[in-house]
Amino acid sequence: MGKITAFNFISLDGYYEASPGDISWHQHDAEGNKFSEEMLAANNTLLFGRVTYELMVSYWPTPYALENDPIVAAGMNKAEKIVFSQTLKEASWNNTSLMKHNILEEIKSLKQKDGKNMAILGSGSIITQFAQAGLIDEYQLLIDPIAIGGGTSIFRGIKNKLPLKLKKTKVFKNGSVLLCYEPATE
Repeated sequence: MGKITAFNFISLDGYYEASPGDISWHQHDAEGNKFSEEMLAANNTLLFGRVTYELMVSYWPTPYALENDPIVAAGMNKAEKIVFSQTLKEASWNNTSLMKHNILEEIKSLKQKDGKNMAILGSGSIITQFAQAGLIDEYQLLIDPIAIGGGTSIFRGIKNKLPLKLKKTKVFKNGSVLLCYEPATE
């Protein structure tokens, strides 16, 4: 059975975006790039909501990304990807499939039969839906040392408490802290 990991960076005050699509506050450095390279080497299927997909596809397949972040760009472009959207007509980024309907059932099925690990990147609404359905096996939250004063919470709209148990931490030189949690058994 495959495992689903949710990865997102958040501000100290708990937001993953300042306004829709605005992640300009997130500081990414050489150590962060190395971490991204290691994560992509795990060969997970990447999962995106439409908004995150559009943000990613506007950068990673470009010559600018290949020049500035060649290893991460190659990994992102090579990775198998699924985008969830009822409004997107097509997913043109290579190795990307579009899932329009019954996403929870489809992912449950993929998780059971495929056995391949999957990673949700960004995509707060997808994280909320999957968390509510008990589909996420690990939460990786990279906390940036900045308060942005408002925005969108990573768990916006969650209806039930989500008890978690800390598995591991990693401190980055720039002051960011990675917290890895798994669902706690009550």
